[in-house]
Amino acid sequence: MAHEPIGIIMNGVTGRMGYRQHLLRSVLAIREAGGVPLSDGTRVQVEPLLVGRSESKLAEIAKKHDITDWTTDLGAALSDPRWQVYGDFQITSARVAAIRQAIAAGKAIYTEKPTAGTLGEALELADLARAAGVKNGVVHDKLYLPGLRKLARLVESGFFGRILSIRGEFGYWVFEGDWQSAQRPSWNYRSEDGGGIVADMFPHWNYVLENLFGPVEAVYSRAVTHLPNRTDEQGREYPATADDAAYAVFELAGGVIAQVNSSWAVRVNRKELVEFQVDGTHGSAVAGLFGCRAQHRTATPKPVWNPDLAETHDYFTDWAEVPDNDVFDNGFRTQWEQFLRHVAEDGPYSYDLLAGARGVRLAEAGLESSRTGRRIELPALVTGEPGTAGTSGAVHP
Repeated sequence: MAHEPIGIIMNGVTGRMGYRQHLLRSVLAIREAGGVPLSDGTRVQVEPLLVGRSESKLAEIAKKHDITDWTTDLGAALSDPRWQVYGDFQITSARVAAIRQAIAAGKAIYTEKPTAGTLGEALELADLARAAGVKNGVVHDKLYLPGLRKLARLVESGFFGRILSIRGEFGYWVFEGDWQSAQRPSWNYRSEDGGGIVADMFPHWNYVLENLFGPVEAVYSRAVTHLPNRTDEQGREYPATADDAAYAVFELAGGVIAQVNSSWAVRVNRKELVEFQVDGTHGSAVAGLFGCRAQHRTATPKPVWNPDLAETHDYFTDWAEVPDNDVFDNGFRTQWEQFLRHVAEDGPYSYDLLAGARGVRLAEAGLESSRTGRRIELPALVTGEPGTAGTSGAVHP
């Protein structure tokens, strides 16, 4: 059966993430492969429409990758029925207004996170999409990466027994921009532009924790700005008004405790830029984005604390690598394919705008906890009651 190509409006492809992960490694890779495979054995092709503010940058990308369509007029793109999907990879502060427009135009929505700067706006988008009946998805890329898929396999197999705790370490040194250029855009360090590591990373931690271990029910965190001044892309020093590190304790359903440190002011002494150690009654594992090492209770050593003697045991040798046992494609591309199957043939998909709102809520609660010094409880988000903007109605986990 022949299928009409799915036209995808790609807003924000001149940025690093939008270009590298969403355009180059996902949509163009899918196009090069002949489209997305469907359940009946056929494929549906994809065609991108590039959207951004810079004509010259859009024209350069389009020429380089043999893309016919690009525009700086989002309204015109949304009014054209050739384009069924709206993808948003802009900075967070520009996202809400654009997604509102796309929902009003009846487009399916696929967006980066955080979906909004506030929980109220995130819930508004979820409710608007529900009311309009448009399909919608939020990037949950880390769930599709090899390390966390191996970790999920261990969880599903019962390897851990009763899970007790998770410890996460994320981060690396982001240069200040003076003697070495920064490897992240300067807006990340200005709260007025939607920056901050809590706003950026807590939505990730929310979907990782809730999908692998259980919903987050409470948070206590401390967000700080370790480096008060940085230098921007034009070589001008500016005050860093956003947090560049956060130290958090998340309480999950079932009594599981997760401690996660996030920092752009830390030097890496681990195998990957992010690692999670999961400890359970029957076993433990340490997973990054690609690797995963496990230790069963039958292989657990029996350390004895003695500060008077130098340690001679190599604890790293007690861990075994979890094998791939599968072919793992790029995580962004894999999720794109799943969402496009959802659009094309109503395939299963659960990472919607309400899931995105839960991530925004965790970030908002983390910042509130840091400001007040309090533990913040997180009751189940509810949505769907007329006039409540997502505060009552059907309960979602």
